[in-house]
Amino acid sequence: MCGGFTCSKNALISLNILYIVVAFILIGVAVYSRAASIVTNLPIVGGILACGIILILISVLGVMGAVKHHQVMLFFYMVILFLLFLIQFSVACACLGVNIAQQEQLAEQGWNKVNNQTKSHVQEKFGCCGFHNENDTHPVCSKPCITCIEPECQCPPCMEKLQSTINYAFKLCGWIGLFFSFTEFMGVLLTVRYRNQKDPRANPSAFL
Repeated sequence: MCGGFTCSKNALISLNILYIVVAFILIGVAVYSRAASIVTNLPIVGGILACGIILILISVLGVMGAVKHHQVMLFFYMVILFLLFLIQFSVACACLGVNIAQQEQLAEQGWNKVNNQTKSHVQEKFGCCGFHNENDTHPVCSKPCITCIEPECQCPPCMEKLQSTINYAFKLCGWIGLFFSFTEFMGVLLTVRYRNQKDPRANPSAFL
């Protein structure tokens, strides 16, 4: 870690610029996960999306505080960034800790909430019919199953088709969120060090 004032300042500015890039990555992953799952209700993925948006706002505050060496800005930046680290770390662990049964429960909740048009779109896209089986409440499968070769074969339930997509969405959000949460903790440590350093160009009596 940088020892001098200028080096710490530049490192903190660069880290916050990295945070902005990270935030867009988190937002992109969360949006992809929601779009890929289509019908599933993924509140944990929404938490990753919220962390990305908050991180952008915090990064702007961090850049301003680092440029001006503003003690109050740096203090609030440090506290909020640490809280964001705790939230993002918890959400990422939750994404990685969700088991198959819980994923299926969330998917079923989402399936029951969406309209018939969305269900029809899912059935057509994934080549499935119904959620657990064809006796479930669902729109009539108007087209033959795309995976069928025999004319009278039955389409598989949609949960079988969606399972891999849902699991991939959770794992992707979890690992990316977990990795980048540790960079936020590094930002907190760097801010503590930079905030306690004296600006050599400033009036010593103005230093708090």
